[in-house]
Amino acid sequence: MAKLIMSLDNAVIREVPLDKERFTIGRRAHNDIQIDNLAVSGEHALIVTILNDSFLEDLGSTNGTLVNGNPVKKHILHSNDVIEIGKYKLKYVSEAPAGQTSVADFEKTMVLRPPAARAAMDAMPSGFGDTHVTPSATTTQPPQQVAPAAAKQPDKLAAIQILTGPSAGKELELVKNLTTLGKPGVQVAVITRRPHGYFITHVEGARMPVVNGKALDSQAHQLNDHDVVELAGVKMEFFFKHY
Repeated sequence: MAKLIMSLDNAVIREVPLDKERFTIGRRAHNDIQIDNLAVSGEHALIVTILNDSFLEDLGSTNGTLVNGNPVKKHILHSNDVIEIGKYKLKYVSEAPAGQTSVADFEKTMVLRPPAARAAMDAMPSGFGDTHVTPSATTTQPPQQVAPAAAKQPDKLAAIQILTGPSAGKELELVKNLTTLGKPGVQVAVITRRPHGYFITHVEGARMPVVNGKALDSQAHQLNDHDVVELAGVKMEFFFKHY
């Protein structure tokens, strides 16, 4: 489990285990990590932890957030990174087991197949196909939280097929534990492969991913065969492979 070591003027104040998916940092009392200092905004920053990976996001703070001395808006944390908020420092320490892949273990393999999602496309709301944003695809590890699940789908390999934009028809098999989709700085989500199914979780962006026309919340959501996901302006179909 990762943790933050909080210090002021080189004196350690406390250690905070990142034992849940979302940690807020700010001056107000409702934050998970409260820093009662005028240089710190009411809601200053957010850390989202997905298994062994943590993502830091500055929440539009007045004085900004630094990592290793550099201002950041969004940042994938690595062990021993030092977050600076006002005069306070929070050292990020990852205790991931040896051999675990991390968010830096990227794989960008896209394969082509003939379009096979016409039924799902016909059920789309109006405006379908107007977008020209192509999502990126990378892979790593699964998130912790699981939303209320539909029927289990053990051992089934799934894939997504791009339905709109210039990459329409491209397919990505979800062979890794975690696949990151979207457009950094706009909207990012992860699809995780677990023994009892595949789940999508929001990671970055003001807007939540949309599944079958309904916006998700911050919790993980299980995907079902032929669900249509909209992310960063691109529609894609999730489906189970049949061999």
